[in-house]
Amino acid sequence: MMEIRKWLSKQVFSEESIAPLVVFRILFGSMMLLSTLRFMLKGWVTDLYITPTYFFTYSGFDWVKPFDEFGMFIVFGAILISCLFITIGLFYRFSALIFFIAFTYIELLDKTNYLNHYYFISLVAFLMMFLPANKRCSLDLYFGFTDKKNKVARWTINIIKFQLAVVYIFAGISKLNYEWLIEAQPLINWLKHQTDLPLIGALMKYEFTAFLFSWGGALFDLLIVFILLNKRFRIYGYVMVILFHGLTAVMFPIGVFPYVMIVSTLIFFSTSFHEKTITAIESRMPIKPKKHSLVSAGIKNIKPKPYIGILLSLYIFIQLLVPLRYIMYPGKLFWTEQGYRFSWRVMLIEKVGYAQFYIHEDGGTGKKLINNRQYLTPQQEKMMSTQPDMILQYAHHLRDEYSNKTFIEKNGKQIHLVIPKVTAEIYVSLFNKGSRLFIDPDENLSSLNRGVGHKKWIRKYEN
Repeated sequence: MMEIRKWLSKQVFSEESIAPLVVFRILFGSMMLLSTLRFMLKGWVTDLYITPTYFFTYSGFDWVKPFDEFGMFIVFGAILISCLFITIGLFYRFSALIFFIAFTYIELLDKTNYLNHYYFISLVAFLMMFLPANKRCSLDLYFGFTDKKNKVARWTINIIKFQLAVVYIFAGISKLNYEWLIEAQPLINWLKHQTDLPLIGALMKYEFTAFLFSWGGALFDLLIVFILLNKRFRIYGYVMVILFHGLTAVMFPIGVFPYVMIVSTLIFFSTSFHEKTITAIESRMPIKPKKHSLVSAGIKNIKPKPYIGILLSLYIFIQLLVPLRYIMYPGKLFWTEQGYRFSWRVMLIEKVGYAQFYIHEDGGTGKKLINNRQYLTPQQEKMMSTQPDMILQYAHHLRDEYSNKTFIEKNGKQIHLVIPKVTAEIYVSLFNKGSRLFIDPDENLSSLNRGVGHKKWIRKYEN
């Protein structure tokens, strides 16, 4: 037990060169800058946050609302500027705070747009607010806003390594399922559409290729962190990182995530590698730090601060707990998707749904079929049709829209609604195995409460 405590104390409080942290700050800031610029230039700000008239908020965050068009571009402008300032190390702490708040705000607006790597970016941005990544090679240092440090507590670097390890290892664990390993799903369906790829396109039509990619992907995710931690095999591991993420970037439209992981995993490289990188950058900087900047003396161990250990333990516990919460829910995870988000399950599902919603007459037999496109964008309708929490949320929106309303049917009959009953007939296909009834079509969705509890109205998946 004493040996374990000594090892943990060393990983948290012993000193290490600040160089890996500084290189990470520069690369992460640069990637976020380019990603945000790309997002704006492609018109996605308008498509995702201005055009929609309704947004699928997260439970507990219904108070998060979008601004008008001008306001949304201000938010993205703030993200862009904060990324630039993080990269160059100007007003670093404040910039990291602004980036975290603005980026997380965007992600909370609509879970239609949820992606694992957006969640990862929010977590890293949160961590960076507390990391002294501007103590070297920064404009804060040049202007004398901070003092220079050559060494920092090891936890400031290891917490980033831990976060990367969580992403990879949980992504690997999530691939240890029947569909991925035994049926090679969904890759066996997806790769058939990749036959036009240069060099390897002809191989995509074979089932063997799908199984090779499925098993190879699982092994990569499970082992890559341990390979990168090993000095002897690190360079080979990084070549695997480049090949794996480079290939996924070419084959699948998953944005900048592969490139973010390629640059982020450099933090596993040796101190000497990062020192050489920082020295090369500093030698080419047109400006030099002010002479009054101080260099820390650098002792072997930093005096332990109990609250740091407590906060780190709490953060680590949460990161390990959240991906496992799906265990609390009964049923087939890929079917119900309860506990699916925030669990690092990357590209594991091929799921398509078709949803029809009905507003029912109070105390009568009349009902009105809803045109979903009247309220939702095509992307919102697509995502809603297969995710129970979004189905329920949309049903509540329809209930609110039609409460205390009167409409006239084609036959001239007037129907008055007070608090209307809302039902839905939804068919979903999982892994292209045929459409099945997804939820109870007789359930009054307008009377159900939202929340994290098990949704008993989801139909059981039958093979």
